[in-house]
Amino acid sequence: MNLATTPALVDVPESTSINTLLAERVARTGDQPLLERRETPSAPWVPVSANEFDAEVVAVARGLVAHGVKVGDRVAIMSRTRYEWTLLDYAIWAVGGVPVPVYETSAPDQVQWILGDSGARFAFVETAAHAGIVTAVRPNLPALEGVEVIDAGLVATLRAEGADVDPQEIVDRRTGVHASDLATIIYTSGSTGRPKGAELTHGNFAHVSLNAAEALPEVLESDGARTLLFLPLAHVFARLIQVAVLSADAVLGHAPDVKNLVGDLGSFKPTFLLAVPRVFEKVYNSAEQKASASPVTRRIFYWAVRSAIAASRAQDTGRVPASLAVQHKIADRLVLGKLRDAMGGAVVHAVSGGAPLGERLGHFFRGVGVTVLEGYGLTETTAPAAVNLPRSVAIGTVGPAIPGTSIQIDEDGEILIKGPHVFRGYHNQPDLTAEALVDGWFHTGDIGTLDSEGRLRITGRKKEIIVTAGGKNVAPALLEDRLRSHPLVSQVVVVGDQRPFIGALVTLDAEMLPGWLANHGLPNMPLSEARVHPDVLAALDRAVARANQAVSRAESIRKIHVMESDFTEANGYLTPSMKVKRALVLKDFGSTVDDLYDGAPTQPHA
Repeated sequence: MNLATTPALVDVPESTSINTLLAERVARTGDQPLLERRETPSAPWVPVSANEFDAEVVAVARGLVAHGVKVGDRVAIMSRTRYEWTLLDYAIWAVGGVPVPVYETSAPDQVQWILGDSGARFAFVETAAHAGIVTAVRPNLPALEGVEVIDAGLVATLRAEGADVDPQEIVDRRTGVHASDLATIIYTSGSTGRPKGAELTHGNFAHVSLNAAEALPEVLESDGARTLLFLPLAHVFARLIQVAVLSADAVLGHAPDVKNLVGDLGSFKPTFLLAVPRVFEKVYNSAEQKASASPVTRRIFYWAVRSAIAASRAQDTGRVPASLAVQHKIADRLVLGKLRDAMGGAVVHAVSGGAPLGERLGHFFRGVGVTVLEGYGLTETTAPAAVNLPRSVAIGTVGPAIPGTSIQIDEDGEILIKGPHVFRGYHNQPDLTAEALVDGWFHTGDIGTLDSEGRLRITGRKKEIIVTAGGKNVAPALLEDRLRSHPLVSQVVVVGDQRPFIGALVTLDAEMLPGWLANHGLPNMPLSEARVHPDVLAALDRAVARANQAVSRAESIRKIHVMESDFTEANGYLTPSMKVKRALVLKDFGSTVDDLYDGAPTQPHA
């Protein structure tokens, strides 16, 4: 199969906007909680009803009008994921403005590019430090008229400024926004080159939000549905979830600091989560490390893992043998239930995107009692283009096309997408738009296959395909994902283009290293020593051997180099959405790759 289409469950008329989605929620559940917020990590969660949130949106929107924000104006938001971001988003939409998200970790040159390219008139930033970054580049931003700080009382200031603005002004502006109007410009995090600004409309968001609620009622419409958002709201995935949750009958909370995430999950008790695969890998690896404190707990943990995976696989056959069901119940009491508690205790579903999760982890978490719905999408598709459905999960795939979407596999294996959620183009870049959008089909740059049921499986990035000296085509993503699942490993870049065999650059996980060393009877040591320690290298060799089991001999990793430091966002080798900037790594560490092939013997991995 090379073409699969899922009909839309909800058609979005031109009169629809994000504003009307909120209005419908207010009319439907006005006195019921829409969000929950708290001032400090130790404070209780305070419900905010739909009526209360709408009133606050209007008050802040009146302040924006007084502030001079006109219809179509770009307003940048640079902040962590917090209640005020959502409030500002909806207030800007209410006055017909266009929010432009900026990662709060962005460097000055990135901030300058995004604000300059978008033509932002105002910038709302979280802290004085963020204001300092914007102020430093402000001489190069002639369109920027003001920089306001959330922590300095921005919301209260706007409410006060808008006290004399006629509320009818907001009514008129809200109703004047339609589906085809620009809702936001989201800049891709840029694994290569400068970020591109994807223009997404109100109709893009409305289509996905309304159809997701119909396609995933078990997640978004179940009794007591609630989620804690900790992904950055500068990312399209979190932004879409924000709109989808507030459009459905679920409750939204925000977790600004991932360091407090376990405590936040425990107090908020979400029923579903949104995360990238690295989060699930960390949950598993942390549990594994704690269990490795003694031989007994280690054996119990691995037995429980095998029971969870076996029970999940048995579900796919339609029958879980009685003996396995008993084992699974015991494993749940001893181990698996504690993992659910670490995620808040009420999580039933989790949606994963951004990179392949891996079948083993997918089965493990379903065996834990948390069904991970792996999906696929891009900024240009307003996040999801395909997603597994709770009632028909196919682990190892990213599911069928979301309602209203067509997926086609081109002759060279590239995934093409068409639907009402596909962006309208790249801001100020007509040539790139014409290249990416051909006859309504968005060329994703990813490669994949469709099975007989129309479910999509991602196999790699078109531009990242490695062709060895022997002519073998290798997609690095599968090997990288499998090797990265080891607790010692943080990041992996598979190499081998025009080389005699496949190799890999590997970085160690500084957070996991001390625990791993202690559990293996080794003294604590810095990364510089660990990267060359025989026991660490032996463990990595075993991890490579396991990763190689998924590929042929010609595709297998034959040699690795352990890097002296990690690839991080701080040093520029990792995007804010946790993707390695492969081209930059290969450019800056070209000599390291050369050394990998410089006459040294290869490992005999099968």
